[in-house]
Order: sequence, then C-alpha cells, then structure tokens
Amino acid sequence: MMQQSFGLQKEEKTYGMLAHLLAFSGIIIPLGNIIGPLVIWLLKKDQSSYVDMQGKESLNFQISNMIYSIVSGLLIFVIIGFVTTPLLFIFWLVFTIIASIRASEGNGYRYPLTIRFFK
Repeated sequence: MMQQSFGLQKEEKTYGMLAHLLAFSGIIIPLGNIIGPLVIWLLKKDQSSYVDMQGKESLNFQISNMIYSIVSGLLIFVIIGFVTTPLLFIFWLVFTIIASIRASEGNGYRYPLTIRFFK
C-alpha cells in the first residue's frame, strides 16, 4: 500500500522513518527491535495518521520476524535452522532498510510475509 507524500510534514516523514529504523536498536538492546518502534508509535500515533500507519506496520513486521526467528532457532535441532536463520536475518535487514527509505520519502510501506497483529 503506497501513500503519496502530498500534505505530509517533514516531521511526519522523519517519525515514520524512525518507526522502522529504531528496529536496529534490537542489535544492541534485547527486544529493542520492538521497543523502539513501539515508543515512536505510542508517542505519535494520535498526531499523525502516517506515523500511526508506519508504526503499526513496523511493529507487525518486528513481531512477525521474532516469531519466525524463534521457529528458525528451533529448526537448528533438525539442521535446516542453520540455513534459515542467516537468511531470515538478511531478509529482516534488507526489508527494514527498504521500509525506512520509503517512509522517509513519504511513501507508506507494507512488509511482505507479515502477520497483521495491529490493523
């Protein structure tokens, strides 16, 4: 779902981008990939429908990815997890970067293979 940037303020685009970029805090902080987008979403969801949409999308993707990571970790016991875990990390990295760029341009982004917990 693409949303054009007409009428969006620079601040909205920045917070929309941060909703995706803050997922990288999970590399350093346990569960930071969920906490970062959650904070942005909770702080700005009532002020901007764009940030609300991007915050929910980021949260949905991060929670989905966490579920996939747990399953992939368990699959290590049957060897296939050694393949799926690095592929899942690359998938997460690439699509988080793409979403951040699109959000900074003012275009709404929807991640693939995402469970929609928040609608």
